[in-house]
Amino acid sequence: MAGFCIFAAQMSDAIALRNRFAMVKGAWDENLRGVPFPSLGDGTAEEKIERLELALVDEMRARATPETAEQAADAMWGLVHARPDTDPVKRRVTQHHEDLARLSHRRL
Repeated sequence: MAGFCIFAAQMSDAIALRNRFAMVKGAWDENLRGVPFPSLGDGTAEEKIERLELALVDEMRARATPETAEQAADAMWGLVHARPDTDPVKRRVTQHHEDLARLSHRRL
């Protein structure tokens, strides 16, 4: 039974990683159309996906204008809203949200 539990946990982790990749790829395609994925380097699948997520939110922040800041913030939040506050990508999104809020108020 213990072997099954380990296998089930590994499958759950693999599914969660696959879902994270699908979400970041979809967000990349929607928000950064035509921009190639960055090189993800070495590491585990989780490390590579996290680097891709960070690259996505950083690039979205860099490209945001006063007119698109709210849309960018919403798209970023969609990736991380259910994650714990200690998640590195959620922390970065929170930082970007502050910048995007200031940016969006410039147009008022």
